[in-house]
Amino acid sequence: MLSAFTARPIVELKQRDKSKIESILAYGDRLLVGLSHGSLRVYRINEPIDEAKAHNGPPAQDHTSSLSPKPPTVDLMREEEKFSKYKIDQLAVIKEANLLVSLSNGLVSTHDLQTYELQETLLKTKGATAFAVTSNIVKDPSTDVPSIVSRLAVAVKRRVILWSWHDSELEPDTAEHTLVTGVKTLTWASGTKLIAGLTSSYVLVDIETSVVTDIVGPGSIGGAPGQDGGRFGGVGVSTINYMGLGGAAPKPLATQLGQGQLLLAKDINTLFIDIEGQSLGRRQIPWAVAPEAIGYSYPYLLALQATRGTLEVRNPETLTLLQTISLPNASQLHISQPNISLAHAGKGFLVVSERCVWRMGALEYDSQIDALVDRGRLDEAISLLGMLEDALLKDKEGRLREIKMLKAQYLFDLRRYRESLDLFTEVSAPPERVIRLFPPIIAGDLSAQADVVHDDKHEGETQADDVTSEGGSHEDSTSKDGKLSHTSTDESKAGTHDGTHGSGEQARRVNDGAIPEGKDLKSATAELRPFLVQARTRMQKYLNPDSTLKDARGAQKFEVSNVQEAQELLLAHAPGSEEERRQQLVATAILVDTTLFRAYMFASPSLAGPLFRLDNFCDPDVVKDKLIETRRYNDLVDFYYGKKLHEQALELLQKFGKEAQAEQTASQLAGPQRTVSYLQGLSAENIDLILRFADWPLNVDPNLGMEVFLADSENAETLPRQRVLNFLSSKDKALAEKYLKHIIEELNDTTPAFHQKLVDIYIQGLKEGRFTGELNQEQWEEHTLSFLRSSHYYQPYKALQKLPADNPKFYEPRAIVLNKMGQHKQALEIYVFKLQDPEKAEDYCNQVQLAQTSSTMTTKQGHRSTATDLKDKSTSIYHSLLSLYLSPPPPHKPQWGPALQILAKHGARMPASSTLDLIPEILPIKDLESYFRGRIRSANTTINESRVTAALRSSLVFSEEAKLRLGDGVPGGNGGRNRHVLISDNRVCGVCYKRFGGSAIKVLPNNSVVHYGCSNQ
Repeated sequence: MLSAFTARPIVELKQRDKSKIESILAYGDRLLVGLSHGSLRVYRINEPIDEAKAHNGPPAQDHTSSLSPKPPTVDLMREEEKFSKYKIDQLAVIKEANLLVSLSNGLVSTHDLQTYELQETLLKTKGATAFAVTSNIVKDPSTDVPSIVSRLAVAVKRRVILWSWHDSELEPDTAEHTLVTGVKTLTWASGTKLIAGLTSSYVLVDIETSVVTDIVGPGSIGGAPGQDGGRFGGVGVSTINYMGLGGAAPKPLATQLGQGQLLLAKDINTLFIDIEGQSLGRRQIPWAVAPEAIGYSYPYLLALQATRGTLEVRNPETLTLLQTISLPNASQLHISQPNISLAHAGKGFLVVSERCVWRMGALEYDSQIDALVDRGRLDEAISLLGMLEDALLKDKEGRLREIKMLKAQYLFDLRRYRESLDLFTEVSAPPERVIRLFPPIIAGDLSAQADVVHDDKHEGETQADDVTSEGGSHEDSTSKDGKLSHTSTDESKAGTHDGTHGSGEQARRVNDGAIPEGKDLKSATAELRPFLVQARTRMQKYLNPDSTLKDARGAQKFEVSNVQEAQELLLAHAPGSEEERRQQLVATAILVDTTLFRAYMFASPSLAGPLFRLDNFCDPDVVKDKLIETRRYNDLVDFYYGKKLHEQALELLQKFGKEAQAEQTASQLAGPQRTVSYLQGLSAENIDLILRFADWPLNVDPNLGMEVFLADSENAETLPRQRVLNFLSSKDKALAEKYLKHIIEELNDTTPAFHQKLVDIYIQGLKEGRFTGELNQEQWEEHTLSFLRSSHYYQPYKALQKLPADNPKFYEPRAIVLNKMGQHKQALEIYVFKLQDPEKAEDYCNQVQLAQTSSTMTTKQGHRSTATDLKDKSTSIYHSLLSLYLSPPPPHKPQWGPALQILAKHGARMPASSTLDLIPEILPIKDLESYFRGRIRSANTTINESRVTAALRSSLVFSEEAKLRLGDGVPGGNGGRNRHVLISDNRVCGVCYKRFGGSAIKVLPNNSVVHYGCSNQ
């Protein structure tokens, strides 16, 4: 069992001394002992109670006492023989008031704490059975100034009488509370609430509000409110003997616990309550015999079994019996109140018999934790760590985490995999420590089973003998319920102290069947996967997919909290170097992801694919071998893509895409479709691989292969277009033409070289009579003419050089190119004399006129050009066409019909004088009727528009003048001649934002006011 405390006698009455010890009080370095004949002995403890320190490290199992502190010595300072005429039943101290309180002969008296002289006997307390003292720091509600308030509660039959001291000054008034039955014990629950143990029940007394609350509990603790328990109300199990009713009624006991909890005990019944008197719903303590006294010495629960002469030490959370100390004839417990001296909290309490006082020395808490772990009491160690303050332990968080991992490993050995892995996840256990518990099919070379096999090959029977001897050395530390003392293999600080080797521990686990297999392995693997997923999530806080550190500050340095959490992912504490830490994090990430892959492949192979589509650190060699073995080639391609091993993936796709038997072995990879999809997912930086592996899909299915370059995706649009064009040109000009049309028409590429290249392809096709795709000659010519018209980025002179002048197929293309060059007359000659198409010639003139009008429009808005305006301007395009019709160069003849149509439709757009000069004298005037009608109509339209404009402007002037003279009639609007503005001292100029003062001002039409000098700004 645990050796948390060691009993050392510090006061022993001599054999000739006939007196008995009735009460004790310890405070500071003083120990007061009240004797049966009324004397008070004052001792000085040379070593303070709270300074007894145990040696560092856990003691040996059979020699605990040898490492305990030496007992302190006490010196008898004085003895007050006339302190009381009767035995001293109880002692307490009110340090703030410098008072010693005693109970003797049913009366409570106060004494000077220094001289021990009697100051006052409280006559109201005649017949008192017990008292309780408390001191608390209380803030004044009005001034918020803290002060020390001490209270003395005395039980006198059915009454509870209260005295109070405020900053060492006794308050003149006392308070009394009368209860239903006699009060046996008093215990302070807080500074204002008191637990009173009655004959048959407990009540909670609020001394401020005088409210008395009945506490309902099991058995002899108390019944329903108002019940006295019947004829057996005060009788417990310990009071009934074989002769019937006999003995005294059990004493109602109470003690404070940590965190606002209290324990009530009567006979063998117990009840845990809070300071409001409400039950906490916890189970009872399994006492076989009613205790004589109970107490709380941080962090343990104490129970003194007088009939057995033992002191029981229990965990107040689990109620487990941790230690039993033999103390013959012990009858009292004395635990100094924390509000008197915090030095006594958990570091030394006293046990008293009639002839002896024992001081209980506490072992170091770290050593107690080690002892519990050595004995396999992992739950108790975890509970104890949870109760202790951080300052009392060395690395509390680290110890708690380590012990929880030991418990998780122990649960794993018991095949309680879910509980084990949940606990591993809760403490963020290092992944390597968890993974090594699994066989090689999951853990690979890290498996403890693989280590054992390796050790057996090299050490043989010698290693087995060592394991046996080492296992035997731990028999004493194995608990009765079969718990292992501890199962850590490499990282536990709380392990055994005889040098157990990791390999021996692993061998013992393998021999015991701890490494799962069969159905157990499937269950364990299913629970392992959530742990690994959670570990992956933690890794993402520190690592980028490219293995660089994340969440850095300055030159990639972790925050302090991040460093501590990152170290939890490693096998051991990370070295100080940041690069070494990064390398260990990467190694751990590889281990986690590779193990997760193995777990998926073992239990649910279909889940491996989604893992590869995420950023991962899986070992490529392990993944490749496993997926090839299981013929999961599609998942292998996804893995290669995620790891950016594009060349291996494309080689695999090419291999299965070309093979005829791929339909059976890898149907998803058969044909070029999968290769094309993969290439579409590659960025421009992989252009070499794209061009290299796009060759065979283009050979098999050109339309499908072109999707690599024509897809509506960012990757396809950002590819180096010149390299792609060169590659496609070397394959087939049809592919190049298709790619050029895509980047020019859909992506709006304005690179002159691409436009010129497409023009050259169109012209070359017309020359050779070979047309790409499904286009015939007519469609090809339409595409050529359309592109020559729409594109503005090719070089016309280069295109004109490649267009034959004597080939009818190239007449219209030449005319379009001449238009681009501004050679309109030469272009019109082609339409008029070579193509002999007046409609196309007129359309050509319309387009040129429209382009010139939109680009050279500099006249004012609303102004209309007339024939007179055009006298000094350059010759119109229609004038050029008319001259070709009427005065053609030899050997062509004049064309009167088209000429008259041009005059009728567009005569108003041509200068009158030069136009009439072109008309031959032999042409009848009648034929020019339409021309003259058009000219007259145009002139009349101009005059009428001028008149309408003048009338509208006159109306506008009249309207504005009326507004200025008469106002617009709108409330708050322009007031006409009555218009005025108000200039106040706070009004500022709207331009310079300065006040007007006496400066000249100007009022604008919108009633805004500015300085006269600012009006021009």
